[in-house]
Amino acid sequence: MEWKPDKAGETPLYLQIKDYIKNKIETGQWTVGMKIPSQRKLAERFEVNRSTVVTAFDELIAEGLLERKSGKGTRVKNNTWSLFSEQPPPDWSSYVKKSIHIPNLPTVQDIHKAEPLPHIIRLGTGEPSPELFPREMMARVLKRLPSRIRSLGYEEEKGLYPLREQLSAYMKTLGISVSPSSILIVSGALQALQLISVGLLRRGSTVLLEKPSYLSSLNVFPSSGIRLFGLPMDATGLQLLALRKHRKRQNASLLYTNPTFHNPTGTVMPVEKRKLLLKICEEEQLPVVEDDVYRELWLDSPPPKPLKAMDNNGSVLYIGSFSKALSPGLRIGWIAGSETVIDRLADIKMQTDYGSSSLSQWAAAEWLSSGLYAEHLGQMRSSLRDRRDLAEELLRTEFEGIAEWVKPAGGFYVWLRLPQGLSLRELFEDALKAGILLNPGHLYDGDDDCHLRLSYAYASVSDMRKGMAKLAGLIRGLASRR
Repeated sequence: MEWKPDKAGETPLYLQIKDYIKNKIETGQWTVGMKIPSQRKLAERFEVNRSTVVTAFDELIAEGLLERKSGKGTRVKNNTWSLFSEQPPPDWSSYVKKSIHIPNLPTVQDIHKAEPLPHIIRLGTGEPSPELFPREMMARVLKRLPSRIRSLGYEEEKGLYPLREQLSAYMKTLGISVSPSSILIVSGALQALQLISVGLLRRGSTVLLEKPSYLSSLNVFPSSGIRLFGLPMDATGLQLLALRKHRKRQNASLLYTNPTFHNPTGTVMPVEKRKLLLKICEEEQLPVVEDDVYRELWLDSPPPKPLKAMDNNGSVLYIGSFSKALSPGLRIGWIAGSETVIDRLADIKMQTDYGSSSLSQWAAAEWLSSGLYAEHLGQMRSSLRDRRDLAEELLRTEFEGIAEWVKPAGGFYVWLRLPQGLSLRELFEDALKAGILLNPGHLYDGDDDCHLRLSYAYASVSDMRKGMAKLAGLIRGLASRR
């Protein structure tokens, strides 16, 4: 909610809040049957006393616009035109509940609502800090585009050809030989996963993945009727014995893996294990989706080559993106794989959005062809290395005796292990009240009750120092109350 009552105005605050809610209801933004935010949450967002919100609610209830039921919160009862209508208005809430797409986890919804708040220190956010945005380089790229762009119409179904040419050349540097016709431009890695979920798998299929995994924080596959089955990890990544064991038991259709700077653990799978993983998948005829969006963010030494670079049978679908290393707002990623698969996914993408932003594709092509992307990566690694080292220093100073972790070699994250018995939900809520936003481990593994995904990529250096000290204090406080 961007709106806040005017505390300097002549109209009483409760009336301002009443009029705001009434307008939401009368204009159909808050529909009949919809559960509205609690009095406590509204008081926090409007920065007023709870009693002020209670008074506004009471007036709206008296006017017949809201109703309050014990244990079920407050809901929209009527709007002014429905009071005079012979037929009841549509119950949009029932449509929402019956829709096929599963809503985000409640904690994920809370995170999305809190992220825009200006006072929040985001210690879990998986994107580069605004401080790391290459403003001057981006200005140079955008300045060159008018002479490059012939039009801003729809691009061909697989995406802008000059960009796919550049990506083909770029992936050769990673050991991947793939032609432009085997590359599909997508609006970020998330869309790649969505296309795979609806374009390659049947309802009732099973996808194997690491446990924990970023994919578990999304409902992309479950919303398509596809089951996720987590496989245990060790210090070198996915446990291959578990892969052999569960491939047949689960009748799995696909393996999703993030072997390089794994999200959320930061693990890097060694080269020999990658070869063995591919061998097992080839023997089991199990296709692989390799999520490699953190590859270029190595901080100490380059990681092993991608699985796709070792793939001689076309069994690996490779997902890359500019979101982590350059800019999430560019919304440009790509899938590389066999032409049969790419043709299928391109057809579905055309049915979905008729192509990613043409302007963004031209900008991405210019980043690659100009050499600025390679230059930027060097600067990005240097900045992230400093941030990683600062996070390590703060952890040693503030978290001694209350947490365990492994120093990451790249990516954005520290996978922080906390003492058993702490309530991660309570910690999340206490931290939010203290102005700190966290990503608890259960987002990536529903059974996890002792990890936090800490990011050293987003918060400013001063916020990181302040936030980590506050977080350590909250953890010690919770531990002392056990």
